[in-house]
Amino acid sequence: MPSPPPPLFVVFNRASGAGDRDEVGPAVEAACAAAGRRCELFPVEQPGRLAQAASQAVQRAVQAEGIVVAAGGDGTINGVAQAVLGSGCRFGVLPRGTFNYFARTHGIPTELGAALHVLLNERAVPVQVGLLNERVFLVNASLGLYPQLLEDRETWKQQFGRSRLVAFGAGIATILRGHRSLRLSVEYGGQTRQVRTPTLFVGNNALQMEQVGLPESRAIDSGCLAGITLKPLGRWALLALLARGAFGQLGEASEVQNFSFRRLTVNARSLSAKRIKVATDGEVLWLPLPLRFEVAPQPLLLIRPQGLAQERREVQAGRPEAGA
Repeated sequence: MPSPPPPLFVVFNRASGAGDRDEVGPAVEAACAAAGRRCELFPVEQPGRLAQAASQAVQRAVQAEGIVVAAGGDGTINGVAQAVLGSGCRFGVLPRGTFNYFARTHGIPTELGAALHVLLNERAVPVQVGLLNERVFLVNASLGLYPQLLEDRETWKQQFGRSRLVAFGAGIATILRGHRSLRLSVEYGGQTRQVRTPTLFVGNNALQMEQVGLPESRAIDSGCLAGITLKPLGRWALLALLARGAFGQLGEASEVQNFSFRRLTVNARSLSAKRIKVATDGEVLWLPLPLRFEVAPQPLLLIRPQGLAQERREVQAGRPEAGA
């Protein structure tokens, strides 16, 4: 007799931005009933309860050899992935956020019914995870100007709603207020460099890199992380870069410096600095120095359509380099 299909343990953020906040639970239950699959739901009403719900879901999934599923935006998916990584559990995603970079880069539809179809019918594929001081990031991690952009964007969202236009407007307002450059000591590839930059951005999402026109998406598909720094710039030059990114032309800008790595150590050149503000997949927090960015030694076992990384490499092989 064949073994029953693995049950689903679904952690869903009822405050995430897309669609009806109460539709996830009923949709999952209906789809699982139709497919003859068992499921358990772990609704999260407050962000501070996400880690606890994710831990409970992982414990239940380990016992039942089931699949842990995160339903929400990139921040929710990050929080659940933190609990799943290293557990041996398979991981599924139902994207419910504004940008959904992680789901989209892995071909998971943003429409709930289509995402459930993938979850119930596809197999697990190992996908790369980034770590910042042992904290998971699936899309990006950063310090300097970018975390401030995220904080201001969240404030704007609370006032004006969630949309790409609101996010772009918040970015303009942040840059116009002015900023301070970071003075960093950056070590990778056996060398240490002294860097002065408004922001250090580390990407683990090929789609996000492609959309702003940066060629380092190839490095991500090849098992590395993508590092980006900017030369010291005034606010008007930064606004011009923001516009270039919106039109997918950031790779053409001479003010942007790109590099790839598997491990990167960052320290502040100020001896008094003990910690620094960072962002991981949209969550802003303070971490102690030094910062250590690296590719996680273990991948996530993600339920997703097959062959996507190969398809991206084939597309890029026929595409000219940015700036060519």
